[in-house]
Amino acid sequence: MRQIRFHLLTCLISFFFFISSMSGQTKIVQTETGFTFLRNGAPYYVKGVGGEVNLAKVVEIGGNSIRTWGSENAQQVLDEAQKNGLTVMLGLWLIPERHGFDYNDKEKVQNQFNNFKTIIQKYKDHPALLMWGIGNELDLGYANTNVWNAVQDIAKYIHQIDPNHPTSTVTAGIDSMKVQAISKMAPDIDVFCINTYGDIKNAPLNIERFGWKGPYMITEWGPNGYWESPKTSWNVSIEQTSAEKKKVYFDRYKNYIEPYKNKCLGSYAFFWGSKQEYTETWFGLFSKDNTPTEPIDALEIAFKGQNSPKPAPTILSMTIQDKTAHDNIKLKADSEYPASVIARIGLTMTETSVDSDNKFVYHWRILAESSDKKSGGDKEKEAEEFSGLIKEVKQDQIRFKTPAKEGAYRLFVSVNFNNKVAYANIPFWVDK
Repeated sequence: MRQIRFHLLTCLISFFFFISSMSGQTKIVQTETGFTFLRNGAPYYVKGVGGEVNLAKVVEIGGNSIRTWGSENAQQVLDEAQKNGLTVMLGLWLIPERHGFDYNDKEKVQNQFNNFKTIIQKYKDHPALLMWGIGNELDLGYANTNVWNAVQDIAKYIHQIDPNHPTSTVTAGIDSMKVQAISKMAPDIDVFCINTYGDIKNAPLNIERFGWKGPYMITEWGPNGYWESPKTSWNVSIEQTSAEKKKVYFDRYKNYIEPYKNKCLGSYAFFWGSKQEYTETWFGLFSKDNTPTEPIDALEIAFKGQNSPKPAPTILSMTIQDKTAHDNIKLKADSEYPASVIARIGLTMTETSVDSDNKFVYHWRILAESSDKKSGGDKEKEAEEFSGLIKEVKQDQIRFKTPAKEGAYRLFVSVNFNNKVAYANIPFWVDK
């Protein structure tokens, strides 16, 4: 009897260690039609967002994973993700060439590699880890392809000590030269990851056409980028309204991500947080004060297949003197003009309420056009705000005074309801 009990105890201990070793295991398996993730032995399709905040909200809208670009807060992020039942694509931030890193400098490259060895060893067994993201947009503005040798060294090391998590690297868009370079110089990369916005419609075709044989993911996607948007006559980009972005998020997910599950292992919508990039609202899915924005409703519909029970407001139009953002609005300095916005409740992707709700809260602001525009998501300073210029306020209608100085400005409006916010802005030029 003691022998039987001892044998059962041994079996239980062995089973426990087997389960423990499986915790957080991610594999890529080839199917008859393509590829899929297996997470702890079960198929796993990534419905993700890029960012480290508001993790309970990710779960609420039907998401299952988050992406980071670096590992500075890795322990906290992984632990919080685990508490919320989320996985993490953990970024390893290789310094890009555009920031002055020389990938011909063997000593610097080795020091960077040694740093990542320590990070990989520390987090490789965390149960929330899904996969490794080795570098982000290292190809943006680069000339030295030796960067892919550095990526390969890290990917190869991961395969040696961490058989439970795939490797990836992320490019800014996709072209044949990038695919060829990574395929040849970094063969230990398991998943080709693409950041793409207005060009997302071409990603499924191009990944095949350019010769990538393995699985891929879309690791940043969302509204049209400022670099691919229409411009005013004074050469500033016109931003989509939150309503336009809501439609874009839904359509792009349904048309260019979800239908390609056989090779696209999932995606990470950008950006789960707020940030200044060209404007303060261009990419952030949350406002500066951390309020969820209208496009998040589109992700909830896409991820869960159902509408939000408390929909965001939506903006149908915004005008200055009955002109829209596409009308190259030029105004006289130190003069007053009318502006208005029409807002409703966004019930579904195509329906709104008949009348605006009298509980809407409107907020109007005038900002200078940003003077600190950069590329690749690099940190920017916030644009200057001008106070005291909003004169007559009747909720959805105002009169405002233009700044005295000639130049480029934007009129911003936000509409709050249901603890969510819709927004729009119109660029305008002030003449003396």
